[in-house]
Amino acid sequence: MVSRLTVKADPRLLVGLETSDDAGVYQLTDDTALIQTLDFFTPIIDSPYEFGRIAAANALSDVYAMGGRPLTAMNIVCFPADDLPESVLEKTLAGGLEVIHEAGAVLAGGHSVDDAEFKYGLSVTGVVHPDHIWANSHAAIGDRMILTKPIGTGVLATAIKGKLADPQTIQELINITTALNKDAAFAAREFKPNACTDVTGFGLAGHVLEMARASQKEITLSAGDVPFIPSALEFGRMGLFPAGAYKNKKFFAHSITMAEGIDGVVADMLFDPQTSGGLLLSVPEPEAPALMAAMQKLNLNACIIGEVTGHDDCGSLRVK
Repeated sequence: MVSRLTVKADPRLLVGLETSDDAGVYQLTDDTALIQTLDFFTPIIDSPYEFGRIAAANALSDVYAMGGRPLTAMNIVCFPADDLPESVLEKTLAGGLEVIHEAGAVLAGGHSVDDAEFKYGLSVTGVVHPDHIWANSHAAIGDRMILTKPIGTGVLATAIKGKLADPQTIQELINITTALNKDAAFAAREFKPNACTDVTGFGLAGHVLEMARASQKEITLSAGDVPFIPSALEFGRMGLFPAGAYKNKKFFAHSITMAEGIDGVVADMLFDPQTSGGLLLSVPEPEAPALMAAMQKLNLNACIIGEVTGHDDCGSLRVK
């Protein structure tokens, strides 16, 4: 629907709707560009405080994915005031605020509406130098694809909703989804990635394909090198995939070639919609080992999961 809108062109809009990037970027001065993004969703966990932390980390991630630094955040709230106690909202906002402060940003306000279903998130503003934007559209042939968080949070959230996850699994989901991409972005700045995105609702395969399309490249992933959350694989073998995984697979499958012999559950995990996922960086091959070493020093479990293997006007993904 958005593609059918007539959007005014502006040369100062450096990143807009065209490439389905993580945030909009608007140039203010020769050395400052504004990053704008927003994200909100329904609870994926019972704890209001942890839900607030997860939602805030997820929204802030888009600024890091553009190579920027978050400055301000505004709360977005839809709350069923007649059905839930105010303490639920208070704890959610407190959790979000903790992560906003951890990111070095400040809360500048927000907006709330009375709604039948609880939703929370943030509108975030950040800054980046116009010459140092990490758009998803500049992946280069030979680049290595580096992923900074494991895959499987959608499956874990489904297991939690089904009351099948134990406390250890719940804590694992919290630990992954509340971890900011701040350190990963900090480490990557020195190595000047050609392209970047964060892995969220379209799943790993969907976001890789978005980068391939925006960059007009063929990207090849090695399924065996993709880090999966072990407990998520177990739940996946039980069939506990969220509906979004099947929607992603249906929507993107025509542009993806899967090699024969790839485990069916592993293949489906590539479409698992992630919440507050890691950064996916397209890095020049000579820089990849040093970047991996820098991330390991920060205790980040980053992995090289593939490479940019060719030119493709339409963009495509191969999984071997």
